[in-house]
Amino acid sequence: MSVDFKGMNILITGASSGIGRQAAITYGKHNARVIALGRSQSALEMLDDDLARYNCDVINVPFNLMEFNLIKDMEEKLSERIDRLDILFLNAATFRGLTPVTHIDEKEWNETFAVNLTSNVILLKLFEPYLRKAKKSQVLVSTSDITNQKKPFWGLYSASKAALEQIVYSYAKEIQSTNIKVNLIDPGDVNTNLRLKAYPGEDKEKITQPSDLSEFFLDIVFNQNFANGELIKYVDWLKSKKLI
Repeated sequence: MSVDFKGMNILITGASSGIGRQAAITYGKHNARVIALGRSQSALEMLDDDLARYNCDVINVPFNLMEFNLIKDMEEKLSERIDRLDILFLNAATFRGLTPVTHIDEKEWNETFAVNLTSNVILLKLFEPYLRKAKKSQVLVSTSDITNQKKPFWGLYSASKAALEQIVYSYAKEIQSTNIKVNLIDPGDVNTNLRLKAYPGEDKEKITQPSDLSEFFLDIVFNQNFANGELIKYVDWLKSKKLI
């Protein structure tokens, strides 16, 4: 797909691995400046090396999203490098394991909601002024179909994602008269560390690889076929392109 994101600033959370890493590579290959936020500094350095071959401008931000008290400091340091955001890709998530509801402990609960919900709300609040400075901007928020599946032992993760979805739907209504567009995206079953933890022993070759998502990531940016507030599913996108 011939797309040029030159001059665009794209901040991606969870960029050190899996879906976030692939998003960073995809947008970087198409000339965007990538602000890659992730917990692993070494993984971000590897991402930097991979993007160097495309002469991509990368800003690596090693950061633990559970450190709420430091998020504002992180944003202030970034403000010295960027003055606006064109895309905010909220992708980071944590999965603490499959736990019966009555066995969920306080630490599991707090950490899951901290990363999957609260940090996203804080980032959205802090970076909305940057999004408003762009001529048009978009917020992409990763979610999962697990919120609709009513599976046993998935209550904690599913609840955190369901709460995030409701926040996004509400936010979409609130900003509908602005330059900002927000979409949930469901990439489906993807070969990531989170997926491996949830389904050990699964045949990785039978599910989506992160690299398979490249065209999807390119096509959903500022695509008028997708309405503000719409949930965009990778499987539906494949069907629309007659790829399955």
